[in-house]
Amino acid sequence: MVEKENLDVRTITMGINLLECASPDLKTTCDNIYNKITTLAKDLVKTGEDIAKEFGVPIVNKRISITPIALVGGACCKTSDDYVEIAKTLDKAAHTVGVNFIGGYSAIVSKGMTRSDELLIRSIPKALSCTELICSSVNVGSTKTGINMDAVRLMGEIVKETAELTKDQDSIGCAKLVVLCNAPDDNPFMAGAFHGVTEDDAIINVGVSGPGVVKYALESVRGESFEVLCETIKKTAFKITRVGQLVAQEASKRLGVPFGIIDLSLAPTPAIGDSVADILEEIGLERAGAPGTTAALALLNDQVKKGGVMASSYVGGLSGAFIPVSEDQGMIDAVEAGCLTIEKLEAMTCVCSVGLDMIAIPGDTKATTISGIIADESAIGMVNQKTTAVRIIPVIGKSVGDQVEFGGLLGYAPVMPVNTFDCSAFVNRQGRIPAPIHSFKN
Repeated sequence: MVEKENLDVRTITMGINLLECASPDLKTTCDNIYNKITTLAKDLVKTGEDIAKEFGVPIVNKRISITPIALVGGACCKTSDDYVEIAKTLDKAAHTVGVNFIGGYSAIVSKGMTRSDELLIRSIPKALSCTELICSSVNVGSTKTGINMDAVRLMGEIVKETAELTKDQDSIGCAKLVVLCNAPDDNPFMAGAFHGVTEDDAIINVGVSGPGVVKYALESVRGESFEVLCETIKKTAFKITRVGQLVAQEASKRLGVPFGIIDLSLAPTPAIGDSVADILEEIGLERAGAPGTTAALALLNDQVKKGGVMASSYVGGLSGAFIPVSEDQGMIDAVEAGCLTIEKLEAMTCVCSVGLDMIAIPGDTKATTISGIIADESAIGMVNQKTTAVRIIPVIGKSVGDQVEFGGLLGYAPVMPVNTFDCSAFVNRQGRIPAPIHSFKN
């Protein structure tokens, strides 16, 4: 599975509670944050490398998630620039301990925004343009609270501003910014990772991946019934998750930090043979996006979860199948063939793990259009009681048909068309969309 089918542990993510670092003084807060991260995570990268070497399983990323910074900086940050100073401190700490990313430059505003939340959100473009390893997320809705449309409107503007400030790098800042509905507290995957306030002081969460392994297993059951197909996916997901469980327990023991959860998401990479789209095609579709795609993805997602929960008592995070366009060669091919559109991707998000992920769109797309897309995804999450997200990249200076190169795990993406009919009168209404009727379960 490792040598031929691209099995890997995608990330070991250490979650760190920073609430005790809060102080009325900005410099003291920054010093406290830096000291706590560099103390707790000082051995994280080496431990991951040692486990990978001993067990023979690649561990691709070592990451940190932290308490949403809007909660930590509330007492000391009087301006957006104050929050940028915290972002620089986080970036420095991440470089010091050697992790790939640090997530949690975040705000949870699903019902309303405090002044601290708004200051952090308005600081995001500058923070992402002057740091390397920071990932940012904003949760704008939930099944319990509805959708904060004031935050949705603001995030459309923030995405555009982030794109503009990082336009010399094909607007890559937007690849480190995600807008969520029903964000989980224990997600190890970037850019949406943060350390929820219900968590321990520090935890180890592990995200596994293995689209190539699933595809390889399905090659042996071509033409078989749905029952055989589902059993094969479940058994394969079980094996993949057991690898993650083994790594998580070992990392927890060596670092002296409690084990949190296994996220058993099938997370693709640009590597050939490591694609969720390829699995869908192996199930029986000519291309991802063809009629039947949403049903095939629903089947895949459900069987992955069923196999995974038998392999670990602590499955959490997102867990299922990711469909990021730029990170999945099969998805890119489907877009370029004209088979996969944003509208079809939106339908697929009803049944997959996350949402509209790593999608490049024309740089002249209006902020209100982006807000409308965020609102649509949030509605899907809110009504279906699931996590949904938007990580969309309006690439300044690029138009439909152009290609954008992000590099590494972020891959490359064709710029996709968006519906240009106006939604600004809807987006500019103030207030929030109420929670759905089935949210009342007391």
